[in-house]
Amino acid sequence: MPPLHRRALLAAASGLLLAPTARAQEAITVFAAASLTDALRALAQAWQSQGHPAPRLSFAASSALARQMEQGAPADLFMSADEPWMDYVQKRGLIVPETRVSPIGNTLVLVAPADAAKPVALARETDLLARLGPQGRIATGDPAHVPVGKYAEAALRWMGQWDAVSPRLARADNVRSALLLVERGEAPYGIVYATDAAVSSAVKVVGTFPAASHPPITYPFALATRAAGNAEARALLAFLAGPQAMPVWQRFGFGLAR
Repeated sequence: MPPLHRRALLAAASGLLLAPTARAQEAITVFAAASLTDALRALAQAWQSQGHPAPRLSFAASSALARQMEQGAPADLFMSADEPWMDYVQKRGLIVPETRVSPIGNTLVLVAPADAAKPVALARETDLLARLGPQGRIATGDPAHVPVGKYAEAALRWMGQWDAVSPRLARADNVRSALLLVERGEAPYGIVYATDAAVSSAVKVVGTFPAASHPPITYPFALATRAAGNAEARALLAFLAGPQAMPVWQRFGFGLAR
C-alpha cells in the first residue's frame, strides 16, 4: 500500500477512535428556570471540580425555554419552575418521562425596596390595592406564561384581590426581571420566590403567602429526548437531583419537595 494511502487510513482510524471520546467530553447544555440561577451556578462549579466539563447554562422563564426546546433548541436537561411547563414538553415528546423528578421546592413572598419595607400580613382580608397608592404597581412574572406569575395569580385570587390588583401588575418576562423592578424602585412591591429575594440586598421580604394560597411550588428536572443516550447528561441529572446537591439547594433557600 502506498505510504500516502496508509497515512490516510491511519488518520481515519484515529478519528473513529477519538470521536466517541470527544462526544463524551462535550459540555452538557442545561435549560433552567431563572430562579435557579445562583444555586445552579454553584452546583455547576462543583460538578466541574469533579473532573467533568463545565455545563452550559441557559436561564430564562420556564415558558420561554420550553418553547425554545419545541423549536429545536439543543437542550440536554430541562429544569422548570413549575410542573405545567414540564408537562408541556413531555406531551411533545421532548423529554425522557422516566427521568422526570421534582426534588426541590420554593416559597412565594412579597418584597419591597429595602429602604421602604414594612411588614404586610398576607391574608384574605388584606387590601393590597390600598397599599399601592394611585400609581404603584406590583411586579411579578406575567401570569399568562411565567410560573411565578401563575403562582402570584393563584395567591391573589385566594386573597380575593385578583380583580382589583391585576390591572396594576408590572408583568415581567421572568422572576429576576420582576425582582429588578423592585430593586430599582420602579415598583413598590413584587411577588417573587423567597430564593430570589434572598440574593438581593436591595429588597426585603415583607410578607410570605400562605402555602394554601397557591399550588405547591416544585421544580421538575428531566433529561431531554435528544440526550437520551448521553451518559454524561444522565450523570449530571442524577447529581443535581441527588443527595450531594441537596445541601447546596438548601443553602440558597430551596426546600426539599414533599
